[in-house]
Amino acid sequence: MADDGPVNGRWSRRRFVGAVAGTAAVVAVPSPAAPPASTTAAADEPRSAAPPRGPSGPRPLYVGTYTSVDGGGTGIGLASYDPATGRITGSGALTGVPDPSYLAVHPDGRTLYAVDERQDGAVTAVRLADRRVLGTRGTGGAGPCHLSVHPSGRWLLSANYGSGSVAVHPLDASGAPGERTDVVTHTSPSPGPGQQGSHAHQFLTSPDGGHVLAVDLGTDTVYSYRLDQVKGTLTEVARAHTRPGAGPRHLTFHPGGRYAYLANEVDDTVAVCGYDPASGRLTIGEPQSTGSDGGTNYPAQFVVTADGGYAFLANRGHNSLARYAIEADGARLRLLGTVPVGGDFPRQIALSPDGGLLFAANQRSGTVTVFHVDAGSGALRSAGEPFASPVAVCALPL
Repeated sequence: MADDGPVNGRWSRRRFVGAVAGTAAVVAVPSPAAPPASTTAAADEPRSAAPPRGPSGPRPLYVGTYTSVDGGGTGIGLASYDPATGRITGSGALTGVPDPSYLAVHPDGRTLYAVDERQDGAVTAVRLADRRVLGTRGTGGAGPCHLSVHPSGRWLLSANYGSGSVAVHPLDASGAPGERTDVVTHTSPSPGPGQQGSHAHQFLTSPDGGHVLAVDLGTDTVYSYRLDQVKGTLTEVARAHTRPGAGPRHLTFHPGGRYAYLANEVDDTVAVCGYDPASGRLTIGEPQSTGSDGGTNYPAQFVVTADGGYAFLANRGHNSLARYAIEADGARLRLLGTVPVGGDFPRQIALSPDGGLLFAANQRSGTVTVFHVDAGSGALRSAGEPFASPVAVCALPL
């Protein structure tokens, strides 16, 4: 059982270990139809982007934590990093946000969002210019563990792990969330082996903007929804099922928009998925190795380089970063090997906006480790000593 974090104080999200399964290191899935050139109406375009930043100088880094555990943080960790060296410098914390275990930023770069991972779940918005809390809204579920912003900048999507539901909140011109417009609980199929119910772990938008997808660890299912961008309501259009007991946790799309990569937490595998933008349907390929060599391991999250050439996977337990070459325009992953993460239990990873650095938030060691990313080879090189941050579970470089 992997102890991820609390809901309502000391409650811990449960994880069950299934059989480790692997196939050949390279697996391809059938190619779905190519995405349309543009599917987003002009009315749904995001607010004007923040001014471009300069090529050098310190950049902001925000760190998610748990505030209700012994040794936890006091709020959202505030820091900066040097894009050239990767060195992190701390500058305190933004208090008043309880258990901010996952963070996301608005497409215009002006507003930060955090889940409040508690029994009475909520999402909180922070204006970055003056770090003022713009508002907090209930998610209608328990233990929200993931959130993302729709590319239009008008909707906030969150996943309630404890209650197995996903929620939608409208965002006003300031970036503040309004009362939720929908919440959908996953009641079928039946929970997978060892699970007591549905556990929504991620809620994200496809690259074309046409569908939103919910990854549910408890039901071994990825649900595809169409989001009504006037009403903010969800209509289910497709389901993709992993093999029983896989425990899908996190999905990351290839920039081409036709493929995605799925981390299966419970059975310690990954899979290449085909995606059809027209229908929203995901096709999950065969299980592949995480590089953990069969030991106890819970893969957490994929990130993909902007050019679509490489993917990196956080391995909790093996405490490594797996490196994959992406081949056949996204249809294949080839495992290149693993690199020690330099911390304990890497819960989340993120690339810097320029792609030159990779950040890993290591929950049990309370550290953020940083790696230089070689653009040509995908090689990872340590950027130095870990940055200490209490119960670091999310690192968001801007």
